[in-house]
Amino acid sequence: MKLLINEEPIPLLPSLAMKVGLNSAIFLQQLHYRLNISKNIREGHKWVFNSYDDWKEEFPFWSLNTIKRITYDLEQKGYLVSTSKHNKMKIDNTKWYRIDYEKLPFSYTPNDIPANPKWDAASTQRETATNPQLDAVPTHIETVAYPTMGRPITKELKKLKNKPIVEKNLDVAQSVIQYLNDKTGKQFKAESAATRKFINGRIKEGYTQDDFIRVIDLKTKQWLNRHDFSTFLRPSTLFNATNFENYVNELVVSQKPKKQLLVMPVLDFSRGDE
Repeated sequence: MKLLINEEPIPLLPSLAMKVGLNSAIFLQQLHYRLNISKNIREGHKWVFNSYDDWKEEFPFWSLNTIKRITYDLEQKGYLVSTSKHNKMKIDNTKWYRIDYEKLPFSYTPNDIPANPKWDAASTQRETATNPQLDAVPTHIETVAYPTMGRPITKELKKLKNKPIVEKNLDVAQSVIQYLNDKTGKQFKAESAATRKFINGRIKEGYTQDDFIRVIDLKTKQWLNRHDFSTFLRPSTLFNATNFENYVNELVVSQKPKKQLLVMPVLDFSRGDE
């Protein structure tokens, strides 16, 4: 079939759309796929966790308000179950989602999606990267079966090659922000788009997680107990391109051994050779 634009199409199940609506059908299809490959099991169910910003990346053609309306509508109808109680930190408001298949307005015969090692590996890395506090996953959950609702939105296929880089950056962001919060007692969020932009920018320049940690250590030592400077212990200041480079170089200078002054011997020529 020739498409109007040379682009991967978004799969849509017409019968599903007729039952729940167009937007809800697209959302449920993607969530269903993620549930099939999810390694996160709680209370006997598989879950997928995502922030609204994460959903926005998967559905770039929807606004955040539209995504909120879709999820709210699905929750009200009982098709979607969501909670934040599975987060280990109380300040973490990331939502966990699953489909209540028994509430859907049609019946299914459970059937696993055929295994695809590349997709399974990529999705597993994505979820553990965005939430490093997950418990170890039991090996027996592979046997859990869910209804088949088709392939995921194929836009993700295009991103598959870049996923290892994205996942690595997300993992670094989580670790760096958690470390900054521990050192300063603040509550910055690694999921913040602005924060990720600063951290990803420095990673692209070749800096490592250790560089971030050393800069945080340096600046908290210098600023934490100074009221006029403690407010600058924030991602927008610490990880700004110019500031970060200066702080790293400040570390290099501070780590250089101090040069010992060469003291010239005092010669007493009046005593002759001895």
